[in-house]
Amino acid sequence: MTKFTRRDFVKTAAAASVLPLMGASANAAEPLKVAYIYIGPVGDYGWTWAHDKGRKELEAALGSAVKTSYVENVKEDASAIPVLRDLARQGNKLIFATSFGYMDQVLEVAKEFPDVKFEHCTGFKRADNVTTYNSRFHEGRAVTGTLAGKVSKSGVIGYLGSFKIPEVVMGVNAYTLAAQAINPKIETKLVMIDSWFDPAKETSATETLANLGCDVIATHTDSPAPLQFCQKKGIFGFGQGADMSKFAPKAQLSAIEDIWGPHYIARAKAMIDGSWKSEDFWDGIKEGSVKISPYNASVPKDAQDAANKVFEGYRAGTYDVFTGPIYDQAGTLRVKAGEKLGLGDLATIDWYVKGVQSA
Repeated sequence: MTKFTRRDFVKTAAAASVLPLMGASANAAEPLKVAYIYIGPVGDYGWTWAHDKGRKELEAALGSAVKTSYVENVKEDASAIPVLRDLARQGNKLIFATSFGYMDQVLEVAKEFPDVKFEHCTGFKRADNVTTYNSRFHEGRAVTGTLAGKVSKSGVIGYLGSFKIPEVVMGVNAYTLAAQAINPKIETKLVMIDSWFDPAKETSATETLANLGCDVIATHTDSPAPLQFCQKKGIFGFGQGADMSKFAPKAQLSAIEDIWGPHYIARAKAMIDGSWKSEDFWDGIKEGSVKISPYNASVPKDAQDAANKVFEGYRAGTYDVFTGPIYDQAGTLRVKAGEKLGLGDLATIDWYVKGVQSA
């Protein structure tokens, strides 16, 4: 495995531009080179940490058949283009871009390297050599929202978001709807910080939510800092992307764990056996890509039972938190009674449900 930073690529861009592309005559015994670009550091103990855990699982599963590398702290702007381009020029034949904001950059570079396969996480645009993959995190949000609805004493719960993109919007909506299924009067205060990983901003925003009366706070950012603040204030929260209980053992009620290893292993195998094709993957609790961490010992049994019912409903395909009637913030009926929002609608959702209030 090779680790790079964005600075390494800036320094070597000129040299990389003259490297020969790996041709069809490459020795068949050579390992498949697989690269990743990450939005944050591998030590965030959340989103990026979970993706890197999956990369390590790929290495462990396929051994010498693969050689992996990654670049961390790559911004979701035009600066991602030379990073992706250089990874392709270095002979990587499978490249994973692990954040929503890389979507258009991936498509641009993919046109330049038709023999390289790209996979973009949480996006919705594809090409012949670009696959999209995602996880139905909102299913996990429905489980944690159920816990929040049961545990909250104030009737005001919080949600710390990063950007207003479909993944985050459907997350806060699922969290709120599940909590309202327990207590119809529940309100969700929402704060966006326009960053995925910024422990100082995450802490400040969590403090804002606490000051607004939130006694249970979900985070959709990448560090354990919000949970650590919750623990200091004696309120509850949820881990994001990974089990963060070691950072806040009293505050974390549970966590949504992102399980990426099986996808990375399967897609590398598809490259090796020649079966790779452009597809759209969107798995969830049923397929094992969304896992719920053990409940805190402080969670009452009735709350655990209610959360387990939601989890098992998703696993059995008998439950969907996005079943109508669902109203938006303005009180407009968006989903009729008995109908469900389809995955296509969720992939582009840009409206909040009734009860979500921007702080």
